[in-house]
Amino acid sequence: MAVASAPAAPAEEAKDEKADDGDDDSDDSDVAEEGESHEGADQGGGELRYTKDISDAELERLWKASPKALGSMSVGFVDAGRVVNSERMPDGKDWTVVTPEKTYGTHETIAYLEKAISAVRAAHPDAPLLRVNQIGAQDGGYLRPHKSHQSGRDVDLAFYYPTDEVVRAREREKYINVPLCWELLKSIIQNTDVQLVLLDKHVQKVIYDYALKQGEDKAWLDSLFHNGHDSLIQHARRHRDHFHVRFFNPRAQELGRRVAPLLAQQPEYNVAMHKVHSGDSLGRIALKYGTTVQAIRKANHMSNNFIRAGVTLTVPLRGACTHCPIPPAVVVPERRLSPAMLAARAPAPTPAAPVVAAAPAPVEAAPAPAASAVQVTLNPAVPTRAEVHVAAVAAPATATAATSAPSATP
Repeated sequence: MAVASAPAAPAEEAKDEKADDGDDDSDDSDVAEEGESHEGADQGGGELRYTKDISDAELERLWKASPKALGSMSVGFVDAGRVVNSERMPDGKDWTVVTPEKTYGTHETIAYLEKAISAVRAAHPDAPLLRVNQIGAQDGGYLRPHKSHQSGRDVDLAFYYPTDEVVRAREREKYINVPLCWELLKSIIQNTDVQLVLLDKHVQKVIYDYALKQGEDKAWLDSLFHNGHDSLIQHARRHRDHFHVRFFNPRAQELGRRVAPLLAQQPEYNVAMHKVHSGDSLGRIALKYGTTVQAIRKANHMSNNFIRAGVTLTVPLRGACTHCPIPPAVVVPERRLSPAMLAARAPAPTPAAPVVAAAPAPVEAAPAPAASAVQVTLNPAVPTRAEVHVAAVAAPATATAATSAPSATP
């Protein structure tokens, strides 16, 4: 039975720093969805770009013997996926972790965050600590109340404020530290393989205007903010009080694609992620995946059979999954570096070597002294250019004296 009720959540669940901003945009054409398109899903294969160091045979051997040796893997989609071998965002001197048990992601995601945030604090040592909100559950999957945050690649970051105190107001753009927020965005764009940033358009405007006044290249800024569906920073509702950052994970995503057909060899990881649609019931879902209602309830900590459309359920499998779409092969585009950054990274031109005019070869040269160690003679009567050159290399002082002496021949 499909009923408007979500799987039970722990009562002590800490809320992420999100507010219902109540936006009533009249034009919905520019609103981005938090999930991602499942178009282009296939059943694996394709060219390897980022995991060529692991052959198919080695991948299967490690998956059977020691899955942890493969590192983090992002399996499935951001709104219907999971993480294998996740890592928790560590405590750091440049940030504070708000809900540690909900800050698990792939190794690449954690490394990107550390690099981007540390770069801001290095440039602005007096900046307040950045609050890292939710990333994902330890094994990925549905994390209330998010539509995404399931495959280890999505992160919610708070804004920088003038002090460590978070301002809780609807119009956050009036209270944020705009220079530091732009510095963070720029650091993410130029130091990581970011896929997109979801951010309310009101906050976008104040950051864009500030960056333009600071002399940032307008064409570059427009490619980030005002480039339609190709914009790196996209408007989304309920994102007026935080940055929602999604990263490309070239290695974790490609490993996730490759390991998907092998999941049945490890029962612990052999699960499917099912996004509930209108008309679904636990019985139908269990029948589709060849499992039981009780197994689904246990995997999702459910106390009843009520499910809600839009929620993603973890479905334990008994064998290989024949209904699990695999995301298309990942291809990470080049980073959108600013013209200033490109100029700074361009190699300095190599100075040209000075051109030294060669001294003209003498028509006649004085005979070399008998003490010379090298003497090539083809015709004793007429010295050739080769004779003069070899003599000069072997005895430069003598050759110099000989060529500088006045010629006896008119």
